[in-house]
Amino acid sequence: MSPNFSSLLTQYRAELLDRTIPFWIKYGIDWQNGGICTCIADDGRVLSDDKYLWSQLRALWTFSALYNKIERRQEWLDVARHIYHFAQQHGRDAEGNWVFLVDKDGNPVQGATSIYTDGFAIYGLTEFARATGDADALELARATYANVQRRLARPGSYGTAPLPIPPGAKAHGISMIFALVFTELGEWLNDAAIYRAGLVHANQVMNVFLREDHKRLYEFVRLDDTLLDAPPGRVVNPGHAIESMWFLIHIFQRLGDTARIRRAVDAIRWHIELGWDVEYGGIFLAREAEGSFWADKWEMKIWWPHTEALYALLLAYAISREPWCLDWFQRVHAYAFAHFPVPQYGEWIQNLDRRGNKVHSTVALPVKDPFHLARALIYCVKILEQLASGD
Repeated sequence: MSPNFSSLLTQYRAELLDRTIPFWIKYGIDWQNGGICTCIADDGRVLSDDKYLWSQLRALWTFSALYNKIERRQEWLDVARHIYHFAQQHGRDAEGNWVFLVDKDGNPVQGATSIYTDGFAIYGLTEFARATGDADALELARATYANVQRRLARPGSYGTAPLPIPPGAKAHGISMIFALVFTELGEWLNDAAIYRAGLVHANQVMNVFLREDHKRLYEFVRLDDTLLDAPPGRVVNPGHAIESMWFLIHIFQRLGDTARIRRAVDAIRWHIELGWDVEYGGIFLAREAEGSFWADKWEMKIWWPHTEALYALLLAYAISREPWCLDWFQRVHAYAFAHFPVPQYGEWIQNLDRRGNKVHSTVALPVKDPFHLARALIYCVKILEQLASGD
């Protein structure tokens, strides 16, 4: 039976506007020292004063996107400006690379160890520029793009903390993020060269990392585009693949490329079927993870693959109108809302074991930030508005 889209819209708006964002407004914004706190417990306690730039820049995207896509509330724009000023002042080293970690006042703790941070910088700055028209933010995004392009041209010259790239390999995550952020920046600037640079990475995801004959999107392949038939070359992260596919759908929708949109929709189905735990429910963190950095955590249930799947499945349904999209959406929705929300505070638990019990071990980074959940809710609200209206 099809869900009631109007009821879902009401639920998802409430989850976003009555719980998730108020949690961050109440507990997360560091009005005294700048930026946003990035190591927070489910009850809002600040666990560490350290501030990951990765998370600052993702939060910049979220509060800017709330203003751009949901409602033009001054409160959200004020938070975005607050985070922007902290990141602008403390976020880069002398070479223009975005650093990984600073203390509460913005003093460097860990330098430019992850080019993913630069990707989130472009993402957040572009969305902030959309909200404000701030020319300095847009120029900073452009400068970051130029810096990243120089570094990407030299494989091995940049870090990818918290997860290393195996020797002789390249990572899906690199092409995934830069496909999205380059095309968004290029579109906003009306800069064809930047936009084309994003399409190069989109083509890498679609033609190199995604293997239709295997129905798998691999996290790593060799530099010559052949499969890395050794650990961790066989690792598949279902949630990452699903997230990547909705990125590509957004990109290929702008181009009207229906064949690639269709392929991305199919890949969402391959990976939700691959990732689902038929015994306990929920999406596994990884599959075929033997010998990889997921080896001891592959069967955990992490919040963000579920949030990404919720939006991706609604998007796939809006495009294809195929019943499997809603069938899977309802299963993921039921599992996610039964296991992750913390109603008395408003955010979601991040890490569960296979049976759905909360665990305190971290995966990748010891952070909580207003990104995966908030972004998914923003996009779910937008697509549910369409579906509820009958479009």
